[in-house]
Order: sequence, then structure tokens, then C-alpha cells
Amino acid sequence: MERKKKVTIYLDAVWLLNFLLDWMILLLTQMITRDNTRRFRIVIGAFVASIIVPITLFLPDSLLTTPFGKVIYSLFIILCAFGYRNIHQYFKRLLSFYFVSFSLGGGLIALHFLMGQQVMVSNSSMLTFQTGYGDQISWLFVGVGFPIIWLFTKSRMDKHALESFKQDQLFYVTIQLKGKSYTTTAYVDSGNQLVDPFTQKPVIICDQTFMSNWLSKEELAQLESAQVNLNFDNVPENWEHMIHIVPYQAVDGKPTFMIVLKPEKLHLSYEDKQISTNKLLIGLQFAELTSDGSYHCLLHPQLFKHTVATSA
Repeated sequence: MERKKKVTIYLDAVWLLNFLLDWMILLLTQMITRDNTRRFRIVIGAFVASIIVPITLFLPDSLLTTPFGKVIYSLFIILCAFGYRNIHQYFKRLLSFYFVSFSLGGGLIALHFLMGQQVMVSNSSMLTFQTGYGDQISWLFVGVGFPIIWLFTKSRMDKHALESFKQDQLFYVTIQLKGKSYTTTAYVDSGNQLVDPFTQKPVIICDQTFMSNWLSKEELAQLESAQVNLNFDNVPENWEHMIHIVPYQAVDGKPTFMIVLKPEKLHLSYEDKQISTNKLLIGLQFAELTSDGSYHCLLHPQLFKHTVATSA
């Protein structure tokens, strides 16, 4: 009579191993996508992901043990860990999740989650492991990876805080010129210290995409030519009464001039305040401010200080 070798499986140890591996994946996914989800939700997502271990052990024929089932299960993991805001962000996190999985450990974690199985089912229906405590390489990976993840998390904290600060500095701003008002997204640039030395009015910067609401292509080309060649005879006649010239120092240190416009009004919401002022000038950027079009205007911090002070 054939005797079958029995192997003792320490489910708690194997479950813990998988929980730690899944937590590392989700933590790095959060860092890559710069998501501000609370770490507690990441822990919940890791726990949900690790449940695949007892499912595989006690329900070896379950749909979730197949590659297709695990892909479906990963959709649920991302939902538990990061929630759902919109379809774009959801799939961005999902793809980042798979990217991290296949990158860490030369594909070790990805194969464990999608294709490989720590719990194997033989033809004789006997469950076996390399050891009862799980794969030794995976434990070594966790032992080495944990301090690395901790150091990486620490180094990313300031950068993540800076990115969050940048998101907090985006506002919807409405500018009125020649009786026409248009709204765009603006960013508060703390490095923008440009002011008119004669009137002390702060200068904000708007790119050509936004300014094309008022200026035609020909007028933008004329203004760009006037600024580049310092030939202000090229300024369009119907804009002459609104044009000012502001001297400033270029990046290379050379003094130059910028063509600016005087708006009739600027309006934006700041915290619980409604900011409305005409004490500013608009500088023209004859290109895009950002490659992704996330904002089209750079606001001057002095604009906020002045307006907040006068509204208090």
C-alpha cells in the first residue's frame, strides 16, 4: 500500500508572509501614484490580498485560484486599498500595482500573486509546501525588503508633502479683459517675485492657450515679436492702451523687458474668501506653462497677501 508523505503547514506563518509581501506592493504602489490614501487602508488592502492563501488552501478549485480569478480579485484589492474616485485614477493604481509586482524581486511577488501558487495541489490531492512556513526566499525578501521600504518611505515623505502642497495651490481663477471674462486653472508660484517697479503691482503669468481667448494668433505673434526683438512698434493698435512694459532680469542674468496687460478684474476663491482685485498685471507666456495642461496661469503670492490683508 502506497504511503503518502504528510507535510505540516503553518497557515499563520504563510499567511503572514503573504500579508507582508502584499503590504509592500501596495505601499510602493501608493508612493508611485502619489496617492494620499491613509496607511490604514493600505493595511486593509494587504489583508484582503492575503486572504488568497486560505482560499487556495481550503478551496483549491475556486475560480480565485486561476489567473483570471486573481486578476478579478486584484480589482477588488485596489478598491479596498485606494477606493474609487474616477476610472482614470482607478486604472492608474491598478497598472502601477502590476508594475510594482513584476518589478520587485525579479518577478517573485508577481508570479506568487498571479501565476505561481505557494500552496500546490498534486494529482493525488495532497497539499504540499517547500516548507511548512512558506518559501524561504520570500522570507528573505521580506527581511531585506522591509528596511529598504522603510528608508524609501522616509525619503519620499518630503517629496510627497511637496506634491500635496502643489495640489493645494491650484485654484480656479477668472480674468476679465475688454469686458470678456474667462476661467482657467492657476497655480500659486512662490518663486514668482516679478513686480512692476513703478506701480509695485504684482505680475502674474498666463500662457498663450488661455490668452487666445482674447488675442488672435496674429496678435499673439505680433506681441511675441515685439517682446523678443524689443520693437514695440509691432504692438497691435487695438491693444496699445492696455500694454505696459515691465523690466526684469532674465534667467541668464541679463536685463530685459516683458510685455504685460492691465486686466479689468481678477477673481478667485481662496479658502472661505472671495478674492477680487484689479491691482495686478498679466505677463504673457508665448508657449504652454505645463506639458499636461494642468494649469495655464502662475499667480503671484503677493496678490494673496495683499488681498487677504485688505479683506480682513
